[in-house]
Amino acid sequence: MENKDVTSEKPKITAMNVSIVICAYNEEKTIAEVVESCYKHCPNAEIIVVDDGSTDSTPTILKTLSSKLPIKYEQLAENKGKSWAMAYGVEKSAGEIILFFDADVSNIQGEHFYKLLAPLFAGEADMVLGQPSETLIDYRINPFKSLTGERALFKKDIVPLINDIRDVRFGVETFLNLYYQSVGKKIEYVLLNELIHPTKYEKTSTINATKEFVNEGQEIFLTLLWNYKLIVKRVELLITNTNSKAVKEINEVQIAINKNLTSIKNKITL
Repeated sequence: MENKDVTSEKPKITAMNVSIVICAYNEEKTIAEVVESCYKHCPNAEIIVVDDGSTDSTPTILKTLSSKLPIKYEQLAENKGKSWAMAYGVEKSAGEIILFFDADVSNIQGEHFYKLLAPLFAGEADMVLGQPSETLIDYRINPFKSLTGERALFKKDIVPLINDIRDVRFGVETFLNLYYQSVGKKIEYVLLNELIHPTKYEKTSTINATKEFVNEGQEIFLTLLWNYKLIVKRVELLITNTNSKAVKEINEVQIAINKNLTSIKNKITL
C-alpha cells in the first residue's frame, strides 16, 4: 500500500491501549535515547524494554533508566534472539496495540508514533510498518522496507503466533508479513521522516557486519522455507481476489451489454 499522511488526527495513547516494546542487544550507544524518546512522546503508554542478554553496558543503562522512568525492564539471562525477545515483550504487555521500536534508531519524533498508530485506531489497517527515511537505501526504492523493526499491530492478532515466532530470530518480520498477507489482513506502510537507522557497518567492523548480514539472510531464507504453506496461501488469496475482481468486472460489462441489447431490441420492436 502507498505511504499516507496520517498525522491529522492524533489518537489518545494510554497504557491500556498501547504497549511500546523495545528489544535490545548490546545497544549501549542508543538505548537511552530510544527509551527516553518513547517516554517523552508517549508518557501515558506502557513501555517495555527487553534486554536480550546484552554483554556491554546496556543492562547498567537500563537499570538506571528504570529507576527514573516508569518503564518495565525485563532482562533475559542469555541471548535468545530478536524474535524470542519480541515474544517475551508481548507476553508482558497489557496494551491492546503493540508498537515495536528498534533499539538502535535515533532522532525519534512524536509524529512517528502517531503515523504508526493512527491507521490502527482508525480501523484502516491491521498492521502498520514504518520506514525510516534516513537509511542506506532510498526508502522509495528500498526492497527491504517490509523488514523494518518499527511496526504496530493488534495484540489479539499476534498472541496466537507467539510460539511460532519465538524461534525464527531475525526471520520474525518475514514471518509476520507472510502470515498477515496469507490471511488477507491489511498492511499499511508509512514514512517516518528524519528517523535515522544505522547500517551494520556503522555499528561494528566490516567483518562482523558481513557475518551478521549472512546470518540474518540465512534466517530469513529458512523462515521462507519453513513457512512455504503461508506463501501458498498468500498466492491463493491473491488469485482469489484477482479472480473475484475479474468476475465482477466481467459481470458489469455483461450487464451493460444486456442493457444495450435490450434498448436496441425495444427500438426495433417499436
